[in-house]
Amino acid sequence: MPDTLNKSVAIVGGGPAGLMAAEVLSNAGVQVDVFDAMPSFGRKFLLAGIGGLNITHSEEYTKFCARYADRQPHLQATLDLMTPEQLCEWVHGLGIETFVGTSGRVFPKEMKAAPLLRAWLHRLRSKGVRMHVRHRWQGWGAQGQLQFSTPNGSVECSPTATILALGGASWPKLGSDGAWVPLLRGAGVGVAELESANCGFEVKWSDYLREKFAGAPLKSVALKFTNLQGLETERPGEMVIGQYGVEGSLIYAFSREIRQRLNAQGSATFTLDLLPGRSVERVRTDVAGLARSSQSMSSYFKSKLGIAGVKLALLHEVLGKDDFKNSDKLVSTIKALPITVHATRPIDEAISTAGGVCFEGMDSNYMLTNKPGTFVAGEMLDWEAPTGGYLLTACFATGMAAGQGVLRWDYDSITD
Repeated sequence: MPDTLNKSVAIVGGGPAGLMAAEVLSNAGVQVDVFDAMPSFGRKFLLAGIGGLNITHSEEYTKFCARYADRQPHLQATLDLMTPEQLCEWVHGLGIETFVGTSGRVFPKEMKAAPLLRAWLHRLRSKGVRMHVRHRWQGWGAQGQLQFSTPNGSVECSPTATILALGGASWPKLGSDGAWVPLLRGAGVGVAELESANCGFEVKWSDYLREKFAGAPLKSVALKFTNLQGLETERPGEMVIGQYGVEGSLIYAFSREIRQRLNAQGSATFTLDLLPGRSVERVRTDVAGLARSSQSMSSYFKSKLGIAGVKLALLHEVLGKDDFKNSDKLVSTIKALPITVHATRPIDEAISTAGGVCFEGMDSNYMLTNKPGTFVAGEMLDWEAPTGGYLLTACFATGMAAGQGVLRWDYDSITD
């Protein structure tokens, strides 16, 4: 451990938030040491990039910011520090080109995270940032020093300031295991319970549906849900019928509201429009022809309505045999098929987590009010957002804000 560490800032966590804080501080001439429990940095970031790294989103900025829901007031000034446009410019500065996909999401041209992370780490090292892997944070010592366990034994250090950027709890194998929660609570820091976000939900499917259609994509549908405040929202998209229930991008977009209703009432029901491109009148006309057709019901549904496979199976989950003879019941179910979920999937299966360090326990610099000199950034904080680039953008932005907060707090001490 360098002897000069007490003249530096320690950043615990080598993901996007921690590395962005390191960049802000090193740009200001501050000596930075970054610690991570894993053998290398940015492991969750790299995994997120396997299917195409979604950096941010190109939608109109006001709409973009609204994706953070009730945490938007806490995050707005921070998001303004690194808007999606500014984030893209920063990526370009690393020599990585980007493009906007058909969904409005922004990706690196190579669709990979590794080139971006490699260029970023090289730039940080060239600015003197010191990297320490296999250092698992164990909390604070009696004198407030940071304590780490390493393959070579315990290590302690006393930096001028500390930024914690340890992630949530949804990727334990990659280092985001939530082990920091009891450490912060033990220090008197308010931490909201970590919960699954952008996650799947459990449904009591029939054996037939599980056996025949587990893993089947459900395309061209629209999901409608009424939240606890009575606001009804409908959104088109795609989802997946899982062995245990439902998952996929359309489900993730509603995961916060669904989880809140689950917590409050023990179950939550949404409806699916299986034919969002057709009016109720058109569907009623098409269904009426079934009685006059010589085709079997399944053949008619496929040829006339485009309902087959998993969509037809879902109708059979909800309707009894006689219900298929009731045209009004059949039409209403095609346009609003109810699905009731009973639980979220475990947190270690989720894409991200809700809950974390409460904003009320920090000042505007992201410094813990009862732990002066300790700052928090990234997914450790009590916010959540849907997939689509919103998660990464806020991690980058809060990392920048925490780094700037350190500079405002005690710049003279960390640069002496």
